[in-house]
This record gives sequence, C-alpha cells and structure tokens, in this order.
Amino acid sequence: MKRTLYKKLKIKLISITLVVSIGPLVLLGAAIYYQFNKIYKAQIEDQILHLAKSESNALDVFLKERTSILAMIVETQSFEMLSKQQNLSHLFKAVNRRTEGLGLVDLGIIDQHGQQLAYAGPYSLYGLNYFEQPWFDEVMRRGTYISDVYMGFRQVPHFIIAVKGESGSSNWILRATIDSEIFNRLVRSAQVGGTGDAYIINQEGFFQTSPRFDGAVLSRSNINTQRFGEGTTVVEQKDSKGGTRFIGGSWLKGDDWMLVVSQAGREKSGWMGGARNTAILIIVIGGVAILLAIVLISHTLFRHLERSDREIGELSAQMIQQDKLAALGKMATGIAHEINNPLAVIGEKAGWMADLLADEEFQNSQNYMEFATSIEKIEEHVDRAKKITHSMLGFARRMEPRLDDVEINTVLDRTIEMLNNHARINNIEIRKRYSDQLPVIASDESQLQQVFMNLINNAVDAIGNDGIIEVTTKRKDQWLIIGISDDGPGIPRSVQKRVFDPFYTTKPNGKGTGLGLSISYRIIEKMGGNIRLESEEGQGTAFLVYLPVVLPEKK
Repeated sequence: MKRTLYKKLKIKLISITLVVSIGPLVLLGAAIYYQFNKIYKAQIEDQILHLAKSESNALDVFLKERTSILAMIVETQSFEMLSKQQNLSHLFKAVNRRTEGLGLVDLGIIDQHGQQLAYAGPYSLYGLNYFEQPWFDEVMRRGTYISDVYMGFRQVPHFIIAVKGESGSSNWILRATIDSEIFNRLVRSAQVGGTGDAYIINQEGFFQTSPRFDGAVLSRSNINTQRFGEGTTVVEQKDSKGGTRFIGGSWLKGDDWMLVVSQAGREKSGWMGGARNTAILIIVIGGVAILLAIVLISHTLFRHLERSDREIGELSAQMIQQDKLAALGKMATGIAHEINNPLAVIGEKAGWMADLLADEEFQNSQNYMEFATSIEKIEEHVDRAKKITHSMLGFARRMEPRLDDVEINTVLDRTIEMLNNHARINNIEIRKRYSDQLPVIASDESQLQQVFMNLINNAVDAIGNDGIIEVTTKRKDQWLIIGISDDGPGIPRSVQKRVFDPFYTTKPNGKGTGLGLSISYRIIEKMGGNIRLESEEGQGTAFLVYLPVVLPEKK
C-alpha cells in the first residue's frame, strides 16, 4: 500500500512539474507543427491536383488522336478495300511509318457477325470471331469505343480502340490494339519523387496500368472510386503500411477510366519540410531534457524514501510472521496431543485384537485372514497418523528426527506423485534418474519428504511454465546425494548466499514466506547432512542434498 502511495505521489509530483515547465513548450510546438502541417498539406494537394489535371489532359489527347485517325480511315476507305488482307497490311505499314510513335500494335477488319476478315499485326488472329466479346456489342451500339484492359484471345493484357463503319445496309468495325508500353510510359511520367505513383483504374477499381508499388494490371486496387467527383479530386488515404498518402483522381475516357496520382505524406518538400522538422526537433530536445531532469530528481528522492520504508516494513513483517508461527506452534501442539490420545487407545485395542487372534478358536475361523489383514491395516494407519502428529509437534518445537528405515527412491517417488499434477498443469516434465544401488538408511521419512517437497515445489515455481525438472540420486563414499535441478531463470549470484536465510524469498510479494529453504536446511543439518546450491543466471538451478549413510542396524 505504501509503495503504491509513493508511486502515486511520485507520478503526481512529476505530472505537476511537467505541466508547469513543459506545458507551454508543448503548446507552442503543437501550434507551430499545426501551421507547418497545414501549409505542407496544402502544397502537396496543390501539386497533385495540378499534375493529375495536366496528365489526364495529355492522356485524353493521346486517346482522342488515335480514335480520330481510325475514324478518318473508316470515312475515307471502303469496306471492300480494307477487308482485303493485302490492302489492310499496306495501310497498317503506311500509318505506322507516317505517324511515328502512334503506337498501333495491329489492325483488324470485322464484319457485323463478328468475323475478322482481315488482320495486320504480329499475332495469329486472322479468322477469329469476336461476336461474343463484350466490346463488340459496345462498338455496334456506340459507334466508337475504347475498351478496358483485358486478356482476349492473345492472353496478354491490352486494350483496343474500335470504330464502326457502314457499308450499304451492313455495319463493320475497324479495330486497333494500342501499344501498352507507350501508353504506360506516358502514365508513368506523372510519378514524382521516391514515393510518387501514377496509374489508371476503371470504375470498379481494377488496375488498367501497372502501379509503381503494390498491385498488378487487372488486379483490384484499394481505392474507392465513389470518393472522387467530377473533374479532379484529391483525398487522403491510409496505405498498406499504415502511412498517409495524398491521392489525386482525374476522370478520362468519358468517366470510364480514372488517372490516379499519389504521393506519400512523409515525402519531404523542400525548405518547408526542413524548417518544420527543425522546429519540431528543437522542441522535442528541450522537452526531453526537462523531462529527464525531473524524472531523475524525483526518482532519486523517492528511491531513498521507498528504501527506508521497505526496511521498516520488512522488520515489521518478520515480527508479525514470528507471532503467527508462535500461535501456529501452540495450535499444532494442542491438535497433536488431542489426536495422540485416541490413537493410543486405537493402537492398544488393535494389539489386544491381534493377541486374541493367537487363540486356537479364532485361528480356525474361516475369516481369520480377513481379521488379521484388517488389524494390520489399523496398526499401519495408526502408525501413519502418529508420524503426522510427530511432524506437527516438530513444527511446534524442535524435535529430534525420528529414525525410520528409508528408501530414498521410494520417498522421492511418493513426493513426485503428490506434485506431478501441479507440474503437469504448468506443462513441466519431472524426469527421474535414480541409482539402483542405494542402501536403505536410517532417517526420518516424513521430514525428508517435507524437504523434497519444498525443493521440487520451488523448482516448479521458478520455471513457471514449460520446462523440465530432473531428480537424480547416487552414492558417493559415505554420502547419498539427491539432486533436484530445473531449467528456470536461475538465481543471481548476488543473492545466492541469502537463499537459506529465514524470511528471505525471491518470489513476488504474497507468493512465499521465505521459510521453506530455511526449514529444509535445518532438517538436513540435524540429520548430519547439508544442502548445496548450484545456479547460473539464465541456465537454471540445482539443489544437492547430502545425507550420511546410516544403516538401519546402526541406528
């Protein structure tokens, strides 16, 4: 609570100081940035508007010029003459020769049934029927038609200009394919700077020419053509990288196509961008310097206050914890005594029943084995309950270890079985590598189980999630060595000497009492052994428990 209070007070002090010192500076910077940004935006929009308008006029002239040439050919030449392959080829060569850069790829004469009667060009299109092509009906209906880019019979992106002619009572079409490279080059001339782009899209938003960055011919763009009104319009739009682009759109080809000229908002624009950035840099550097000074002073002040408060808090916590342990010890003593009395009676009666079974009358009973097994179970569980009360009394007062015949591997298995579910929930695997040459020793099984449980539980807490705990046993001379290691974050070298101190814990507040390792150390010390710590930060931790080999016959 005090730490939170200090934190709030620190934030409040820093906030007030910042508002008083940096507030006016920030307001000034915001005003300057707003004005620069406004002027900069207006300049970019004006550039794009002028460029889109002038370039769309040039493209309209390009398309109208080629449409006029085709219309002139239809008006001056007869269908009978043009439908002859030799005459059309001669005309195609003459037109390209006399009008350099006209950009006609081919010419074709098509009758009213869609049959191509004559063709001059590089593709094998003679004799094809275009009656089912969408543009055929448009030409017959309009008289003059410029198509969208499509694949067609030749399976390459292209667009055509077609003009309808009349011969008596029948109609026919002169169709020309426009050189896409010449047309694309004219469109790309509107690309300015390192982030500028220019391309054409149709009313549905499909690319008619290749964009400079994202997209390809005939793929859909991310531009909504409904946002662009008549003439030339400039809008702002987010690009695929989250930046702002200024997009100018100018309609052409009878509002069937739109020339798009775009520019990234981050593009620098001469002295204006440089002046704006310089002003912003000065304000930012000044603000950061003030902020660092305020934070440093506040941090130093409150660090001393928190340290003093923490030391007082730790001392108070230790006193409270000692009071709790004392009360818990008294309660454990009372409970142990209350349980021991009925346990003694149960044990005495079980012994009396075992004596009765020795009589010949009971030995001839058909339920003799069932009686004997039940009495053994009663005595076994009475003994187990006595061990529990013994442990409770050991917590309440310093009792000497009780000597049992202990198989270390078995004790570890029982302990792991109790903690295995907790480990599995956290996706932690407990691996066992036991030596099968360990002797049975005289020791206190319940207290050993408490030590192993503390160490394995600490390993689970240290890993948190997704890891491995390895439990090993071996004999070396007159010692049994039990290793419990984990692949957690390790313990810093600076605090390793304190891990066995009472009330010291590396766990977050409320997660541990700091008594587990301290109690475990003292238990093993009373048994004549010791616990060693091996840990490297970032490489995991290992606790090695050394137990003397005390054989049962010598206990």
